[in-house]
Amino acid sequence: MDRRTFVIGTAACVAAAPAIAQTPFPSHAVTILVAFPPGGANDILTRPIAAALEPILKQPVVVETKAGAGGQIGAQVAATAKPDGYTLLSHNNGISGYAEVDKLFGRQPKTTRADFIPLARLIADPVLLLVNDQQPYKTLKDFIDDAKKRPEAIVYRSGGLYGATHLPMAILEKATGIPKLRHLPTNGGGPAITALLGNNAQASTQAISASLPHIKSGKLRALAAFGATRSKVLPDVPTLKELGFDAEYYLWVGLFAPKGTPADIIATLSVALDKAALSEQFKSVVNSLGQEYSYQNAKDFAAFWAADAKRSDEAVQLIGKQG
Repeated sequence: MDRRTFVIGTAACVAAAPAIAQTPFPSHAVTILVAFPPGGANDILTRPIAAALEPILKQPVVVETKAGAGGQIGAQVAATAKPDGYTLLSHNNGISGYAEVDKLFGRQPKTTRADFIPLARLIADPVLLLVNDQQPYKTLKDFIDDAKKRPEAIVYRSGGLYGATHLPMAILEKATGIPKLRHLPTNGGGPAITALLGNNAQASTQAISASLPHIKSGKLRALAAFGATRSKVLPDVPTLKELGFDAEYYLWVGLFAPKGTPADIIATLSVALDKAALSEQFKSVVNSLGQEYSYQNAKDFAAFWAADAKRSDEAVQLIGKQG
């Protein structure tokens, strides 16, 4: 057999051989990294959506905490993960401003919005201005008047520098004209609420979902809401807009995949998330948190995220260099 005959015969054999089947996605467990500690809105909302996803994907969906640095650690881990659909990220507004913060300090950004593909917005939760039950403030006016007199005496806690519970206080300070208050960041929304409950701070801006049980128990008092309208579960809490201040802010929870994740895998995840969000399992948790259903699919979330990111960048500039 000459060389030409051998090559042709070999090629024919290869062509005739059955194609190796590509392993369908998902073929094993999917992990969702939560960038904040237990007790905060991300943890509270991610667990039920993960549970609802399991029967749809027919694989385990594991929730793993990767907290620290106001959510930046989880974001960095997710951004460098293999883009195969098996590592997803649960984050919030804070993810929008990281590049702007690095720019503020003259640093090379560790992550940018381009590092992530938006999959779904689980919720858009109006933020509240909260004080604990040991404070004298009964109204927003009480708080503003005291803040203008002695801003250094009022300490507020957030879930981390330039994070989703830090930015709204900057927006509030600008809208009301109060001086910058003393800020002590913690490692997530849960620890910030714990500090407020223990009177290690006088105020905080937190989402309804994370603070509602403490408001109902009387341990925390909501002075104002950042939503466009009053919350149905807190009808007695006025919005900033109706009190005459042009400020609106929501703490949203979203799911992301690393950039480079194949389009077919993104499509599979998007369809699964849309189904999971319609499940009674997820809706019942949203309702129990006192939230109105505000899920957005991948396309709508991408548009929302682009607009919301501009607000985050503006808030970062208002805060300036800290830390």
